[in-house]
Amino acid sequence: MTLTRRLVLFGFGTGLGCLLAWAIYGKRLENTDWMPNHRVKLRLKNTLVKATPEAEAMLAPLHLDLADLRTAMDSCDIDFSDSKRSKDSLVYYVYGTVRGQQVHYMAATFRDFRTDSTATLTEIWPGREH
Repeated sequence: MTLTRRLVLFGFGTGLGCLLAWAIYGKRLENTDWMPNHRVKLRLKNTLVKATPEAEAMLAPLHLDLADLRTAMDSCDIDFSDSKRSKDSLVYYVYGTVRGQQVHYMAATFRDFRTDSTATLTEIWPGREH
């Protein structure tokens, strides 16, 4: 078998395999929810239900509540360079536009979500600067 014939058969098999994978998995091939940014957003969107008293006082002048932050989570970004990790907890800095205003906030979670699955809003301030 010549090299040209091998390359043609290899290309045909690869193309057929790609078409088969697309037919079986369809839109799931475009799903990137396994990336760290999406995983953190999903966790905060589902578990951001508490706020410290200081954070609640900071929310009042901005006319926001925790439901607004959870709703806008898909359009927000996680700043992993400022985020902090300790032995038992994770602190994430999130920034984005919530109900038309630019906000930057800090949310804390336990590393092991089986211990306590809720995330707590610890600080929020307008704009991206802190």
